[in-house]
Amino acid sequence: MKKIIITSIISLMLATNVSAGTDGENSLSKKNSGEVKDCFEGINRATFKFNQVLDNIIFEPVAKAYRVLPSPVRAGAGNALDNISTLATIPNNILQGEFKKAGVNAGRFIVNTTVGVIGIFDVAEEIGFQEYEKEDYGQTLGVMGVGPGCYIVLPVLGPSTVRDIAGSFGNLIGGDAWYNVTVANNTQHFSDFDYYASRASSGIDFRAKNIDSFNNLEKNSMDFYASVKSLYLQDREQKIANSNAITETQDDSDWEEIETK
Repeated sequence: MKKIIITSIISLMLATNVSAGTDGENSLSKKNSGEVKDCFEGINRATFKFNQVLDNIIFEPVAKAYRVLPSPVRAGAGNALDNISTLATIPNNILQGEFKKAGVNAGRFIVNTTVGVIGIFDVAEEIGFQEYEKEDYGQTLGVMGVGPGCYIVLPVLGPSTVRDIAGSFGNLIGGDAWYNVTVANNTQHFSDFDYYASRASSGIDFRAKNIDSFNNLEKNSMDFYASVKSLYLQDREQKIANSNAITETQDDSDWEEIETK
């Protein structure tokens, strides 16, 4: 049970990191991001402020230190982490009826794990495989028609919804092969540490890519909380609809892959 709780916290944290670019206006906070209710707005805003303090004290400094590493090292680390995440994307492709994408992603994983040296080099993209798009169980629930429920800001973990929180537990019931061979089974070749280290590294990599865009959004938002909420909800709906649209203040349509410009 302790392992499940720890894994849930880490998975949620890395699935709901906050970042975005900005066009210099607060148009995002003025937009209605669907019918998702902010049922606990008072508590959410207090939690949001708490998370900002933690980010200033811990997460941003660590991310800045990570950015000191040579670009090829960071790129290789990001590629390897994306390769691991493919193990959770493939079953979601299948559950969403995207069998062709499941096959492509399975091929990407095999090529990058072998020829690409555990994914450090994205050889699959170089030889023409379709661009990789992450899928998770929250998206799958949305595709199946499950509503988002209330918007929730979790301590440390960040923005989410009831649906996304429920979806995050899909990894813990056999939905993530990487979790299965590390935490669940603690095999001879992999251990709990490998899973937690990869998840933490993924969070650091994401935060490092988005330091500038995150700071710009905060600086230019009249209501930073509202901007983050709107951006998160818009992005989640776009992913569920497999839309290529870009929200007004994003540099990239994928919440987890925003690159600073």
